[in-house]
Amino acid sequence: MALGHGANLAEEVMAENKLNILKIVLEGGPVVKLVLLLLIAASVVSWAIVWKKRRAYAAMSESDEEFLKIYNTDMPLGDVLEKTKSLEFSTLRTVFYAGHTELQKMKMLSENDNLQKLRTHFASFGLTSIERALKKGVNDSNTQLDSLLTVLASIGSIAPFIGLFGTVWGIIDAFSGLATGGGSLDAVAPGIAEALVATAIGLAAAIPAVWFYNIFSQENSQFNSQMENFGQDFLNAVERSILKG
Repeated sequence: MALGHGANLAEEVMAENKLNILKIVLEGGPVVKLVLLLLIAASVVSWAIVWKKRRAYAAMSESDEEFLKIYNTDMPLGDVLEKTKSLEFSTLRTVFYAGHTELQKMKMLSENDNLQKLRTHFASFGLTSIERALKKGVNDSNTQLDSLLTVLASIGSIAPFIGLFGTVWGIIDAFSGLATGGGSLDAVAPGIAEALVATAIGLAAAIPAVWFYNIFSQENSQFNSQMENFGQDFLNAVERSILKG
């Protein structure tokens, strides 16, 4: 019984001495509070970006799959353009639209020569004009794919340093009392804990941002590979259409 009473007493003492992190933060200095607010705001922004990008990537993937189903039916390119008009999130349609538009412009210029002028041009210079148009479509898609990633990367890079600044400032403030001989270790412990909370929150904000930045960068690479492959297929389809007349 005595042993049990002693254990309970020890638990009560530990509970009394346990630091209340929320209370420490609320009673902390203005600089550390500002740092914590900045880190919390950065974390909220990063998670909002993650949520938005996940939805955008899902919509792009779904639209690309639908586009390929229509494109691979071997229907005329003009019909493909018309039937995929509603797939505004498709990266492949963006590339297709750019290439098809350039092809139509060149056909209009050579229409009076019954495509002979167009064939002669492609025989002499290749499909460089179409390739440039496809590249523009890829760049347009990449602009959409890369949006907000720089913000995510910045949060992942800067948040730990902001947290470290709050930690250093908090420790300096906590030990200022000891420097003048007016404090004890028990007195500065809450201040040190408050300072270390800044580092913890900084890491909590940075780690998910870096993690998802790497994931999104990998997904962007996959989208780019798919667009590059589609561009080659489109060039082949253009050559076949010219041969058919």
